[in-house]
This record gives sequence, C-alpha cells and structure tokens, in this order.
Amino acid sequence: MYALLFAENGLSPAQISSLFVIWSVTGFVLEIPSGVWADLVSRRALLTAAPLLTGAGYALWTFVPSYWSFALGFVLWGAGGSLRSGTVQALVYEELGRCGRPDRYPVLVGRSAAVGATAIAAAGALAAPVLAAGGLRAAGLASVLVTPLCAAVALTFPESRRHREIPDITNPLGVLREGLAQVREGPAIRRAITVLSVMSVIGAMEEYVPLLAQATGVSAGTVPLLVLLVSVGGMAGGWFAGRGQGALAPALVLAAVCLSAGAAGAAARHPAAVTLVAVSFGLVQWASATLDARLQEEISDGARATVTSMAGVGVEIVCLAVYGGYAAGSVWAGPGPLFAVAAVPYLGSPSPYAVPSAGETRRALSRTAGRRSGRDRSPGGAGAGRPAVRADGRSRRA
Repeated sequence: MYALLFAENGLSPAQISSLFVIWSVTGFVLEIPSGVWADLVSRRALLTAAPLLTGAGYALWTFVPSYWSFALGFVLWGAGGSLRSGTVQALVYEELGRCGRPDRYPVLVGRSAAVGATAIAAAGALAAPVLAAGGLRAAGLASVLVTPLCAAVALTFPESRRHREIPDITNPLGVLREGLAQVREGPAIRRAITVLSVMSVIGAMEEYVPLLAQATGVSAGTVPLLVLLVSVGGMAGGWFAGRGQGALAPALVLAAVCLSAGAAGAAARHPAAVTLVAVSFGLVQWASATLDARLQEEISDGARATVTSMAGVGVEIVCLAVYGGYAAGSVWAGPGPLFAVAAVPYLGSPSPYAVPSAGETRRALSRTAGRRSGRDRSPGGAGAGRPAVRADGRSRRA
C-alpha cells in the first residue's frame, strides 16, 4: 500500500518509480557482497538483522514522510533485503541436506512463500478497516511493529554449519572466486539464473498493483481488497510448488495470457479482471519455486549464498529496467497497458531457456575438475583441498 502513501504525499508516478529504482540499485550494489558475507558468517544472524533494517525504513516513512525519507527508507529496506536474499535459500537447502532431505526444498520454499503471501493477504484484509479508522499513519505503524516479530522468527532457524577448515574460502575473495567458477562452468546454473531473472518482471510490477486496482474505478476502500486478491493468487502458487515441474513452459505462457487479459480488463474499468492478474501471479510464484530448487541442486556448498545472490543481481537488473520503463511509460499510458506490456517476456522465456537437466552441470564440472584442481593445488587456490566433483561423479551438494 506504500504506493498510495507516496501518491498521497504528492509524488508523481515518475517520482514513485524513482524510489523503486533507488530500492533496486541498493539491492544491486549489496547483493553479491551480502551473499559472500553469508557464506562466511552466521546466516541466522544476518536473517535476524534483515527485518530490523526494513523496520527502520518503515519508521521513516511513517513519521517523517517526504521524498528523501522515502528514499532513505528504501535504502534500508534494500539493505535488509540483500541480507536475506541468498542467505535464507542457502541455509534452508544445506540444513535439509544435512537431514538427508534436499528433495523437500521446493515444497518447503513454496509453502514458506505461501505463508508469506498469507500474511500479506491478512495484512491486505486488515488494511481496509485500518485505513478507514486511522489512515496511512496507522498502517505504517503496524508495519513497523511487525518487523521485530520477523527477527524473532529468524532466531529460531537451525544452523549446524561448522567453521570452515579450508583457509582460502574463509576470506571474501576466495568465496567470490568459487562462486564465479561455479557459474562459469555450469551451463544449467547460467540458464536457471537467466530464467529467474526474466521471471522477476511480474515481481517488480507487484509494486504497481494498487495503482492497477485503483484504475478499475473502485472506491479507495476496495483497493486493498483487490490487492488482497492478487496476494491470494501468489499464495496458491506457493502451495502447489514442487508439483508438475514438467509444465513450466506452458505455465509461463498461461501466466502471460492471464496478465495481459487482466490488464486489458482493468484498463476497461472491470474490477473482476484483477482475478486474471492474480492467476498470473500464482503461476509465476509456482514456477519460481521450481527453478529455485533446480538452481540449488546445481550449486556446491562452498559458495551457495554467493551464487544465489548472483541470481539476485539478475533480478535487480530486470527490476531496474521495469521501474524505468514504468516511469517512462506512465507519461503516455495508464497501469492497464503497462501491465499488458509486462506480459511479453513470459511469452519468450520458456522457449530459449527450457528447464535445464541436472546432469548438464555435472558433466561440465567433470570435464573441468581436473583443470581446476591442477591450477588450485597451492594453498591459495580457490578449490584447494576440496574437489569440485565427488568420487562417485556427483557434484558436491548438501
């Protein structure tokens, strides 16, 4: 609902988009450094700090509303998001691996996303009476108060990772070299990162859903309910994560069709058309969990958070393009046509970037393992003492 807060304080669509650009640039700059950090220190500690930074940003928005307060708030939020991005995936996948259940990762990640969407949906449902009773200030205060609860939940995460014994990968440059090597030598990793980046278009457009809902002509009190509907769509997609993984390509095409049709309906002032937008969000949420799981399968533990954060950089680049495009397009078109344009990447992403086979990266790593071990025999080598491929031919995984 913060897009409405910005608009109420006199910001134009272009200024609102500039805030989203600041948010995305912050995440872009901090994404890989935070991933490297997460491969070196306690991931649970980083996940605990992340929501507290976001809460500080919310407090600025709530109590000192101005363009520059909004901008600083997005910097804090971007920093918190960077601490979480890559960190939570690495922690969850490696802990599941130590329990012998890495196959549960897509289901668990999908369900956690669904729980998050449920929380957003509940907040959306409460937003209508809260806005009616206390306005945007009351909604902002509630957002500030919930962030310490998020930090408390992060403290309950298990973390059994032991301190590394390999000298080279206890320093940031060593971890970064390891991550870059995995991406360079793993075609499946590169393709998964590419598809995840393209799929983030709809995530960036989520920031404009309140404006799309408003464009249907409904009352201000109904806007949160339409936003809630879209959140429910994402929640449903998360609950189905891990099922029907072979249907990725048709699911993305269907998501594009639903998004464009829903956007056209919203532009024609049909509130029910937002239902199609909700369906598209659900399909993309499901597909994201599927690709995230494939990416984690391909990454070795030595730089898991770093490589995942590299995927996050691709996402940030796409988000920057979306925010800039929306800012420019808003001069000539409303939310409906702009949402329709956002559907185009989903029509092209499945064909050139089919879901890669897990064996592709294993074969690539097998071909290069000898070369890497040969050049990394010295104590300073990125792979010293740790082969890229196990003796049984499988890539190192949890």
